[in-house]
Amino acid sequence: MKHHRYCLALDLKNDEALISAYLKHHKNVWPEIQLSLKSSGITALDIYRVENRLFMIVETNEAFSWEKKEMADQNNPKVQEWEELMWTFQQALPNSKEGEKWRMMEKIYTLT
Repeated sequence: MKHHRYCLALDLKNDEALISAYLKHHKNVWPEIQLSLKSSGITALDIYRVENRLFMIVETNEAFSWEKKEMADQNNPKVQEWEELMWTFQQALPNSKEGEKWRMMEKIYTLT
């Protein structure tokens, strides 16, 4: 079974109250959001933070597709509600395209 790992980045608005609220939401992620992630083929997901920068590591199974995940999310009202709520805390990285949130990072080094 082949697995894939993706790394993505996003910024939070640089406001301590908003950052604190964002962290609180992630201590109790809605069950519908967790089900949506797992049912898409995501097998593990971690989010790290330094100041207002977020770094997300996503591990998936071989059936996962970003395109399928996006289509499923667009048709899931609870996911859309969560995304709208999260966007109140988030801001796009510099040089992002219109509507672009989490940005895929390029792998530049592996220790072998």
